[in-house]
Amino acid sequence: MKKIEMTEEILAAKKSSGLSWEEIAKKVSLGPVFLTSACLGMNSLKKEPAEKLCDLLGLSAEVAETLQEYPIKTWDKIIPTDPLIYRFYEAIGVYGETIKEIIGEKFGDGIMSAIDFSMDIAKEENPLGDRVVITMNGKFLPYKSW
Repeated sequence: MKKIEMTEEILAAKKSSGLSWEEIAKKVSLGPVFLTSACLGMNSLKKEPAEKLCDLLGLSAEVAETLQEYPIKTWDKIIPTDPLIYRFYEAIGVYGETIKEIIGEKFGDGIMSAIDFSMDIAKEENPLGDRVVITMNGKFLPYKSW
């Protein structure tokens, strides 16, 4: 089974279940962002959570096996056209150099890990319009001299 086929089956089963990603993640004992990314093929799951997910959604052992396979983390390199995804592209385009400059000033020359990493997405209610709150937490990895 290919990752895209796995994702299609998971999304169909999720829709049929009526469960949210947060509800599914809680039952599988993982964070909703990580679990969702694995279901979309960008991360892999260990055996136990893969099987829990498949049991919960009534999916086959083949889906559980595919969830455990290492992903190939590629994406289209063109500018995204989905409005929500484009706004992140735009925000990094506008603020990316600023983020890099401030991280460099606070930590030194290095990067933020996307491996030793977590992300949380929350809703902040606001009378002027609800707010999206995204918290990214990655280990700082300094560049080494040799």
